[in-house]
Amino acid sequence: MAAQPSTAQETEWPKGHYPLPEEGNIIGEADTFIVKDYEDTLIDIARRHNLGYQEIVRANPEVSIWVPGVGTEVTIPGRFILPNVERTGVVINIAELRLYYYPDVKTGETPRVETYPIGIGREGFDTPLGVTETTMNIKNPAWYPPESVKREAEARGETAPSVVPPGPDNPLGDHAIILGFDGYLIHGTNQPDGIGMRASRGCIRMLPDDIESIFDRIPAGTQVNIINQPIKIGWDNGQPLVQALPPLGVEDHTMTAISDAISRLEQRNVDGVSFDYEQLSDLLALSNGLIEPLYPKPEPSNKEDDNINSVYEELTLHSS
Repeated sequence: MAAQPSTAQETEWPKGHYPLPEEGNIIGEADTFIVKDYEDTLIDIARRHNLGYQEIVRANPEVSIWVPGVGTEVTIPGRFILPNVERTGVVINIAELRLYYYPDVKTGETPRVETYPIGIGREGFDTPLGVTETTMNIKNPAWYPPESVKREAEARGETAPSVVPPGPDNPLGDHAIILGFDGYLIHGTNQPDGIGMRASRGCIRMLPDDIESIFDRIPAGTQVNIINQPIKIGWDNGQPLVQALPPLGVEDHTMTAISDAISRLEQRNVDGVSFDYEQLSDLLALSNGLIEPLYPKPEPSNKEDDNINSVYEELTLHSS
């Protein structure tokens, strides 16, 4: 495992590790990658750049998932807005399909955050929300198929095993961190292509290398906050930024989420800028997961002013 960087080593941060920003809430950098190997898939590229399936696909809607092609330019959305919650322990944003870890640091070390793509529960097996804690770390865990797996096997005319021992057939991978929510874990996987998707039965899946890197550094009793923030508001050198993700299980963003986003914009708006809420409405409708700057409202004609005011009223309808 790579040594954790100190203040004097900030150029040697391991993949997925970032110093906490002194101002604002933005980490990482967006980039591009030119495909050089005809065998590369978007999923391969995502894995090498600390991204999940949905992140890389949304950022490259015109690129073939399985055959991007040599010479193709691939957008790497490696810039992240930190979730709007306390920066402690593990924070899991299910809307983002991403885990953030805020480790305790020693004197002289730079405060940091680590972030990794994850898989979460598919529809009907939702990952629970709320604050819990880690209770136990298990290396080479055995998997005991739940009743739902047994019922599905029976419907296929098969019999599910009572236990799956450690090994390549174990869906938990080689590492499991048990949570205080009964029956839920953060664990590895033997199907890494599912990272960045809703594919589990409610547990949080991580790439094998990612969970191995944090496994020994997350002690029992570490707080785990599982949240659902499909709209994130960022600030970088005074520039407001918006990241809108598709809300899970519904077609449109809830008025509560929109109202919260507008409130966070206005709380930081010390200069009294009149934001372009028509642009915000467009970003929410698109919900492609990319971080976009939010600009001031352009100087409108009286008719345009009325239109933009109506957009703002629509966004804030019932928000109180």
